[in-house]
Amino acid sequence: MKVTVKYFASIREAIGRPSELRDTAAATLAELRDELIALGGAHAETLARGQAVRLALNQVMVDEAAVFTEGAEVAFFPPVTGG
Repeated sequence: MKVTVKYFASIREAIGRPSELRDTAAATLAELRDELIALGGAHAETLARGQAVRLALNQVMVDEAAVFTEGAEVAFFPPVTGG
């Protein structure tokens, strides 16, 4: 299935693009993250297990267990703090 993957802040800078259309066999965000990590390079470094990464599905904050469908928008971004 095809999904739009968006990257924000330091993740976008490391990967070198704001978004991409991906064809995936993943059913959950955890599986999608693992597929992206398997690409190696910047994807592996910035999305690696142990890295603090937040996720959104169709502009709603979710955890990695979230299930998505064809045409979904998935966003990866680092945790944000404010003052």
